[in-house]
Formats: sequence, structure tokens, C-alpha cells
Amino acid sequence: MAFEFKKCVSSDGKTFEGLYEIQPKVFGDARGYFFEVYSEKDFFEAGLKMKFVQDNQSSSSKGVLRGLHFQTRHPQGKLVRAVSGRVFDVAVDLRNGSDTFGKYYGVILDGEKQNQFYIPEGFAHGFYVLSESAVFAYKCTDFYDPKGEGGLMWNDPTIGIDWKGVAPEIEPLLSEKDGKHPAFDLDGKYFDLNGKWIGAQ
Repeated sequence: MAFEFKKCVSSDGKTFEGLYEIQPKVFGDARGYFFEVYSEKDFFEAGLKMKFVQDNQSSSSKGVLRGLHFQTRHPQGKLVRAVSGRVFDVAVDLRNGSDTFGKYYGVILDGEKQNQFYIPEGFAHGFYVLSESAVFAYKCTDFYDPKGEGGLMWNDPTIGIDWKGVAPEIEPLLSEKDGKHPAFDLDGKYFDLNGKWIGAQ
């Protein structure tokens, strides 16, 4: 198998169902390197039987923080990675009834390490650029739907993401839209356990 799949565990020892850190095998020598970004065969053998329909890529400068985003009408699973640079990538479980509902998991994605992060439907997602710049790529299980955009406050105190803990010297740079997302509601309705939206439209 060309990949190592690691299940993600919360700080209190609970497993995030469907959330994985993924490390591809990278083959390098003096000429450069080669690795498989995705293999349906290996992912299916690991139980990740999603179908990807759209690939996206963005470039961001140091300190840019994008998130926390999700889609309501067409929820997306995402396989994300830093093509170059380093980012602190975060997923927040919004599946009502999940053991990890309202909890987050963060991982540093590094363009040199080439590690990846799979975030299933039913999670909010965001990332914070730690290097001078970063190129960020992600494969999606559904198409982008501008009418189904949703989001949460990036620094919501209930979720408590430690953005500054990974880079205390960097000041976050947010878009106007990302600075206006609502707070997380612990008693609110978001997604069901299968990642289908059940909240108010």
C-alpha cells in the first residue's frame, strides 16, 4: 500500500469517525521525488470509499486564515494537502449525535512531508498559513454550491481552536466574510451522522 492511514483522536480520547491523517510513501533521490497523491484501490481498502468530483487549489500568504467553512445543500468531503509551504489545518465535527460533536482536530500539513488530511461530510474546515506562502489543494466529493455556503466563527470560544498556539508570532488575516460567521451553537442542528444537513436553510 502506498499510504499510511491514521485515525484522528480527540484530546479526551474519542475517535473522530471518518477523519484521517494520511501519509503517502514518498520516493526521493538526488533528482527529486515521486509519490501517489491518491489511489482509489488503497483508499477503498482502508474503508474510504468516497468519489471525488472536483479538485481545487489556492495560494495564500503568511498569516492568512480561511474558515471555518461548510456546505449545507451539497456537503463536501475533502482530501486536503499543502502542495508547498506549511498550514495548520482544522476540522470541526458538526454531526449531531457524534461522540466528537463540537470538538476539533488540527494537523500541520507540510509541503515537504506531503502529508494529507481527509475530512468527511459533516465537518467545518479551515486552515492557517504558517510559512511565507502556501499552495493548498483539495479534492472534493461534491461540487461547490455558492447558495449552500455555511460557516462558523473562526475563534469561537466553545470550540476553542488554539490557532495562536501553533504560531504565536503571526497575526491572523481574514476575509470580511470569514470575520462575520456566526458562533457555534452547542444545542443547534447541523448535520446528521452521515454528513447530511439537518439544520435550518
